[in-house]
Amino acid sequence: MQLPGPGVFGPPKDRDQALSVLRRSVELGINHIDTAQYYGPDVANELIYSALHPYPSDLVLVSKVGAGRDETGGWLPANKPEELRAGVEANLASLHVDQLGAVNLRSGEAGEPNDLFDAQVGAMAAMQEAGMIAGVGVSNVSLAQLERARSITEIVCVQNAYNLRDRGSEPVLEACEAAAIAFVPFFPLGSAFGASVDVTADQAVINVAHRLDATPAQVALAWLLARSAQILLIPGTSSVGHLEENFASASLVLDDQALHELAAPTPVTATK
Repeated sequence: MQLPGPGVFGPPKDRDQALSVLRRSVELGINHIDTAQYYGPDVANELIYSALHPYPSDLVLVSKVGAGRDETGGWLPANKPEELRAGVEANLASLHVDQLGAVNLRSGEAGEPNDLFDAQVGAMAAMQEAGMIAGVGVSNVSLAQLERARSITEIVCVQNAYNLRDRGSEPVLEACEAAAIAFVPFFPLGSAFGASVDVTADQAVINVAHRLDATPAQVALAWLLARSAQILLIPGTSSVGHLEENFASASLVLDDQALHELAAPTPVTATK
């Protein structure tokens, strides 16, 4: 999401750097890349193809459908069953693959399931049956929506907002833990778009980072990994240095003192 231009719209400021980020990811052993055709639009997938094709045999490309962009970069819903299928077909074509490892249904706002949601999940299940996608995921869902989706088809991953300062999806994470479903938190450090709390500005995070000789971002990411074995991180970046910093968080061990300090983080000020 960070590789296209500002606002996830248009080409990157530095195409060579964007390609280097992708190539370095694979060099580090990362084998899961999260993307979407509407990132750009048509930019992120083209970069992935240009940087990594032919793809390593163990690389899992995961995309999402349910949205589009207008000519100024505005976000548009595209969540009718036929639009979902068109979105998957566009991803397959731009990534030059016959099947995607998983595709997340971006259904809209989390809430109570309804007839449209059922139709959307049914369309995803049909594409899995057709071999277009290996697994069905859902994004930005409530616990009720996750349960409804699981009654229709197998769900392999859930993408919801979740981080040290925003634990509103705790019930969904707990359900994923119980069912061995991958939980993929987006905005793991707080939203990069618009007003949001900045997790790295939390004083408890800063204190732990100083004591462990780490960065606040590494502490926040390590906390997520320590929170649950079902958590799969997708922190976005547009620089190789930031990528390597994020990757190093996987080896950062939070001791009992750190976990205690982070259990009730101090309030932080929203940023814009």
